[in-house]
Amino acid sequence: MAAVNSVSFSTVSQFSDRRSPVPSARTLASNFDGFRFRSSVFYHHSGVRTSSFSSRLVIHCMSTGTDVTTVAETKLNFLKAYKRPIPSIYNSVLQELIVQQHLMRYKRTYRYDPVFALGFVTVYDQLMDGYPSDEDREAIFQAYIKALNEDPEQYRIDAQKLEEWARSQSAASLVEFESKEGEVESILKDIAERAASKGSFSYSRFFAIGLFRLLELANATEPSILEKLCAALNVDKKSVDRDLDVYRNLLSKLVQAKELLKEYVDREKKKRDERAGSQTANEAVTK
Repeated sequence: MAAVNSVSFSTVSQFSDRRSPVPSARTLASNFDGFRFRSSVFYHHSGVRTSSFSSRLVIHCMSTGTDVTTVAETKLNFLKAYKRPIPSIYNSVLQELIVQQHLMRYKRTYRYDPVFALGFVTVYDQLMDGYPSDEDREAIFQAYIKALNEDPEQYRIDAQKLEEWARSQSAASLVEFESKEGEVESILKDIAERAASKGSFSYSRFFAIGLFRLLELANATEPSILEKLCAALNVDKKSVDRDLDVYRNLLSKLVQAKELLKEYVDREKKKRDERAGSQTANEAVTK
């Protein structure tokens, strides 16, 4: 992986290569396969389409004990909670994302933790940056999390809590959480214990992104600091490196696609204005 400080979220738009072809919404959804979560849940795809939430998707999830919610039910819950149309550039990626997160959410070893929440909130806010309506963007977030039978308010509160904590840390204090007392320190200690046992911790790319977000906010983006933090949390750094590379690549493509969408909207607006001006002039001549 490239040096961690090259993945700064604040400068993510600089990664876009203007000379490369701008991907369509369908291409972005396809590229999102690289962001797929590792899961022990068995599943089968059948006729996946990315144009709408009515895609014919059959996924059989098996777990020990009781049956879990199906992917179709999760997507239907999202549709019921948010009924307004979503532009395809966002909709295609959201569809792929909710399928992947569903598989992870109902994994036997899954357990919610605030670092994971911070990672998801970071991904979502980057994905939906520039969405036409701030109100709709938050409504989609609420519907998305509730469709997974989790609490969207908890996601936001925990993400904010970790962000505020990270801003007050240094590179040294961030990785020395084991020797300190505090709410966030206790959260990190619990994660380290569960990761060490390998029985009650489910690693995901959201978790990796949450870790990097902590480092970024603490201005501790040197690769050596990430290595120390991974060691303290008993998390495989190679997996984190790989997942951050995938995420950076996804964001680069997303930035390009959003630029294309903006150019299209501006071009259509200009055409409408020109037609309106021409119609006004014709009416004046007629009169």
